[in-house]
Amino acid sequence: MKKLEFKINIAANPQKVWDTMLNLETYQEWVGVSWPGSTYKGEWKQGQELRFVSTEGGGTLAKVEELQPQAYIFAKHIAVINNDGTEDRSSEIAQGWIGTTEAYTFTESNGGTELKVELHTSPEWESMFNEGWPDALAKLKEICERP
Repeated sequence: MKKLEFKINIAANPQKVWDTMLNLETYQEWVGVSWPGSTYKGEWKQGQELRFVSTEGGGTLAKVEELQPQAYIFAKHIAVINNDGTEDRSSEIAQGWIGTTEAYTFTESNGGTELKVELHTSPEWESMFNEGWPDALAKLKEICERP
């Protein structure tokens, strides 16, 4: 697994960044910059599974392993979701994706928030994340800092 890290400073308190990041409507707005049509189904609660899917229905299934409100989220991908909604845990693509983790740390800093995104993924997904996350985080910052 390859470790990737992205950071951004946002001129908003951790509560606002948290709410904006996880609210379904604003989530679709900021994620859509890099992954158009992406959404999620499920609840951001510890122990819950989230389905991250595209407009075609395919995507990934992740389990929220740890959640500390306004401070930290750790999720682990446990399956690939096919376009028909079925879960795939055995194909070569699924085996390369399962085990990918995402951690989000929200730290209050100078009246704002430093958001750190830490990913552990197989090298084949590295370029997708390196290309997508900076733009997605810039959009999240823009939304959070709107008057």
